[in-house]
Amino acid sequence: MVFSSHIFLFYFLPLALILYYAMPRCGKHLMLTILSYGFYGWTNPLFMGLMLVSTLIDYFTVLILTYDGFRWTGPIPRLDPDRPRTRLQRMALIISICANLCLLGFFKYFNFGVENVNLLADALGLAWLRLDLMFKVTLPLGISFYTFQSMSYSIDVYRGQAKALKNFIDFACYVSMFPQLVAGPIIRFQDIADQLEYRTYSFEKFGRGVAFMSLGLAKKILLANPCGKVADVVFGTASVSVADAWYGVAAYAFQIYFDFSGYSDMAIGMGLMLGFVFAKNFDSPYKSQSITEFWRRWHLSLSTWLRDNLYYPLGGNRKGPIRTYINLAIVMLLGGLWHGASWNFIIWGGIQGFFLCFERLLGKQSVYHRLPAALRVAATFFIVLISWVFFRAPDLAGAMHYLGCMLGFSHVGENAALIGGIIYQPYYLLTFAIAAGITWLMPQTWDWTRVITWPKALIVILLLALALVVLATQAYNPFIYFIF
Repeated sequence: MVFSSHIFLFYFLPLALILYYAMPRCGKHLMLTILSYGFYGWTNPLFMGLMLVSTLIDYFTVLILTYDGFRWTGPIPRLDPDRPRTRLQRMALIISICANLCLLGFFKYFNFGVENVNLLADALGLAWLRLDLMFKVTLPLGISFYTFQSMSYSIDVYRGQAKALKNFIDFACYVSMFPQLVAGPIIRFQDIADQLEYRTYSFEKFGRGVAFMSLGLAKKILLANPCGKVADVVFGTASVSVADAWYGVAAYAFQIYFDFSGYSDMAIGMGLMLGFVFAKNFDSPYKSQSITEFWRRWHLSLSTWLRDNLYYPLGGNRKGPIRTYINLAIVMLLGGLWHGASWNFIIWGGIQGFFLCFERLLGKQSVYHRLPAALRVAATFFIVLISWVFFRAPDLAGAMHYLGCMLGFSHVGENAALIGGIIYQPYYLLTFAIAAGITWLMPQTWDWTRVITWPKALIVILLLALALVVLATQAYNPFIYFIF
């Protein structure tokens, strides 16, 4: 079930809000957990069992960790951050992390591993090494997000940054909460622990949530989908002109931004409607003047998670410049692999890591830092577009061919001219221009919705109505981050 669907907007969400607010405070988490499991299992009920297994593992390992054994009486203590951990506590954390990574590794990377083993076997002429299996592993929706979120609970409690939950329903609610379950943002446990114990409800908070939800839906339906259609046509054409190739990848850049930031806005909005305050996940990333700044603005929940739970434990920048560059490269390569089981994602992470290392070598500034601000933004966007090719192309060969089209190295066939009649329609050009204007000229949703005035309320209502009307007529409505 996707947010931009009639069944969610007109049936599931209204019913969920009615049932949630009809419950007394002591039953709200149970109701929200039931609703979230129903939301998650809508496509495949078997996925619910997998999420429950992950939840149970982390719940019990953290209880063992916090009690330092099996002393199950009394309130759960908060661990002292400065006190050394016992062997049992370290083992409990290791079990939690390994269990989550094993689940993620098997379901997300098993097929990728088999394919590469077979390719290597064929290249070496060792047919007996091939793994000719009769089955393929299905990727459960959102497993990349809820495994990281569940691990955040174990890590935050182990570090003494939050207190463990004794009530299993509270923890299950945190892991499964449907607004951010299948495509983020990744909610750190330390950021929401207090809200699980007590949170406020108000018309102002609910109203801002409706505004977030409406603007996010408008981003998705009115901007991301048309731009995605252009990108699909261009990337699906065997060979295109230089202008068409750049137009196509720029359209994809707008699609992935408005698709994912729109989803994040909807998640934040529904969280507010339920009384929760989630952290900002995007901060106008295409306004960045360097790749370093880009990663301070793009997918903040992932970048901060990787920084705090991978980059810092590896040593961060505390062990000399060479080790710092190695740590940055490892983090970005693994960050790329986290997005998908493909060499394209690894290369995408490698490109990002290279520029992060290079800019750190220059004192955390880009090689073009002396240019005017507008040109610095343009240069950064150029680098991002190059990397998005690997993100969008179906495979490595397709990515290299598309880069050749962008640089004018590929032969343009006669049929390539036919796509101009599709991608340069006034509707798509207008959408592209509006997307560019909002990207670089308009304030972000987080700031714009801080105070909802009557003129803003009218704009929200009009955009929501327009998005719903267009949704009723659109056949193309993917949520691209579901596959990550």
